[in-house]
Amino acid sequence: MSLRRYAIALGAVVLASLLGLTVANGDVPYPDISRGKGATCVEDTDFMRRNHMKLLMHQRDDTMHKGIRSKQHSLKECIDCHAVPGSDSKPVTVNDPKHFCRACHDYAAVNIDCFQCHASRPSPKVLAEAQEK
Repeated sequence: MSLRRYAIALGAVVLASLLGLTVANGDVPYPDISRGKGATCVEDTDFMRRNHMKLLMHQRDDTMHKGIRSKQHSLKECIDCHAVPGSDSKPVTVNDPKHFCRACHDYAAVNIDCFQCHASRPSPKVLAEAQEK
C-alpha cells in the first residue's frame, strides 16, 4: 500500500471514530446502532434495514385508511423495543444523535419526519413496566 493510500485509510478510520461510527471489515464506516430489547426483531435484520420504511408506510395505510391496528410493524412497537438510554438512564428523544432511528438516518443523510407527530421514546407506562421487570 502506498504511503498516500495508507494516510487516507488512517484518516478515514480516525474520522469514523470521531463521528462515533464503526468500521466494518476495515473498509466502510457504519453507524453504531444499539440492539433492540427483544430476542429477535419482527423481521430479519437485513430485511428491516432495507424495507422498514415500506413496512411503516403499509402499517400507516392500514391504520389510517382501513382502521386496522396491529403491533407487527407499528412505529410505537419499534420505539418501545429500540429505546436507547441516555446518561440519566431514560430513553433519549429523536433530538439526541444516539436515538436508534437517528443513528442510521443521520449516517444516510435522510430526514426523519415521523416524530413531528409520533413520540420518539416509549410511553411512561412502557417505561414503568420495563423497570418492574
